[in-house]
Amino acid sequence: MATVHPAPRPMSPEERKVIFASSLGTVFEWYDFYLYGSLAAIIAKQFFSGLDAGSAFIFALLAFAAGFIVRPFGAIFFGRLGDMIGRKYTFLVTILIMGLSTFIVGILPTYASIGVAAPVILIVLRLLQGLALGGEYGGAATYVAEHAPHGKRGAYTAWIQTTATLGLFLSLMVILGTRTAMGEEAFADWGWRIPFIVSILLLAISVWIRLSMNESPAFQKMKAEGKTSKAPLKESFGEWKNLKIVILALVGLTAGQAVVWYSGQFYALFFLTQALKVDGATANIFVAISLLIGTPFFIVFGALSDKIGRKPIILAGCLLAAVTYFPVFGALTKAANPALAEAQAKNQVVVTANPDECSFQFNPTGTTKFTSSCDIAKQVLAGASVSYENATAAAGTPATIKIGETVITSYTSKGLPADEAKKKDGEFKKAVADALKAAGYPTKADPARIDKVMVVVILTYLVLLVTMVYGPIAAMLVEMFPTRIRYTSMSLPYHIGNGWFGGLLPTTAFAIVAQTGNMYNGLWYPIIIAGATVVIGGLFIKETKDVDIYAND
Repeated sequence: MATVHPAPRPMSPEERKVIFASSLGTVFEWYDFYLYGSLAAIIAKQFFSGLDAGSAFIFALLAFAAGFIVRPFGAIFFGRLGDMIGRKYTFLVTILIMGLSTFIVGILPTYASIGVAAPVILIVLRLLQGLALGGEYGGAATYVAEHAPHGKRGAYTAWIQTTATLGLFLSLMVILGTRTAMGEEAFADWGWRIPFIVSILLLAISVWIRLSMNESPAFQKMKAEGKTSKAPLKESFGEWKNLKIVILALVGLTAGQAVVWYSGQFYALFFLTQALKVDGATANIFVAISLLIGTPFFIVFGALSDKIGRKPIILAGCLLAAVTYFPVFGALTKAANPALAEAQAKNQVVVTANPDECSFQFNPTGTTKFTSSCDIAKQVLAGASVSYENATAAAGTPATIKIGETVITSYTSKGLPADEAKKKDGEFKKAVADALKAAGYPTKADPARIDKVMVVVILTYLVLLVTMVYGPIAAMLVEMFPTRIRYTSMSLPYHIGNGWFGGLLPTTAFAIVAQTGNMYNGLWYPIIIAGATVVIGGLFIKETKDVDIYAND
């Protein structure tokens, strides 16, 4: 017999409070994400000053990445607690750990004060933040969905998805306001701490609201019936019927969602600044405008998924991304840096090298040293964001770069003394730069030639794809799993998808570009994963919008 659901009704004050309190935690996530990322260079100098400047920055980024890497472990740990003792208290613990860790970064003594203890404590705090974030999203999505009336779960949980934009703007406003008020020198010295310290206000408001909230109705019902799970990890991942759904949720939903999400915002910004050489401030403004235009569509697609289903909207977003990324990013090049597009059309760049001495340049930490003439040539061109064709040279022949009619011979740094290697590196880079300039390759985008309207239109389209895949995903993940193991089961595929598949996108894409020579080939990474998600999700994942989320079977 089919379950009879009451007709959808207006949002109650209690439901508004649930959405607001749950969303605050996700704002924290993105506030901290952008805060640490934006201030990585300053943090490197403050906490890793015992190293040379390059290594210090690399370690600062590694500390940043550590938070991503441990997110799935936080999902498992806090998901288990959430399914055993309740959503409300687990949710409260994650926000406390996350908020206090962010605050402590703001008051942490530097390397100059306490030596090696400073970077060690910083990395521990980043790990704690990552663990807490692993429990935060699953808790937020589960808590809101279990409070939402039937027929409104997509619309209600979509509010959580909008908070990335709020976190971005909040961090940018706090950093910009602090920098402007005290000046660059004072900010770099000690003012950078203020954005971390003011996060305590967000924490206080969030904890105060969450303490006044009730446990979710679905969990209360399950607890009253004595049906809570005694071993949610074993049930989620040790029983094939549930593990199968976890795997499908990862490869048939969240992996594709994650790469579309990262491509539409982070990779688009990276492509603008690195490949198209648009200055950072202008690129940030373009992305900010597109986010402002696109953000309401998280709610639009969340609400639409309540009517037509989650699956068709998410998979349509992945399919559109897979089909249109190449022409869209090509159009972005012509709009943002037409001089670069013209130079590529007129003066092709060709690297001629022995394939045996060319390695795959996957270098996530920035610590790998490439020494062959092929790798050095490709690194210089990739660093200059120049697309090129590959040609094969005979064994024992050094690699060459042909730019128009100019041919430049690369060198091998293996076995060279440091001073000589540095000198050769400088000479080689100058020769390449001079040849590129002569061939019409611009060193930066000309602001007067940027088609600003078209750039915003293209970026807004990419954000709309983000809203399609991300708006309904929280509701769908909640609906895929029974109440007794929901928090545990849904958190893991979400955080592996977004923390690993999504988080690796910039590094992997850059490695593909460096290897193949085509600045668009990095797009193959999101295109292949999004395409795989369309096929797997289309064949094996069932629509969930009408499931009874109070069921425990």
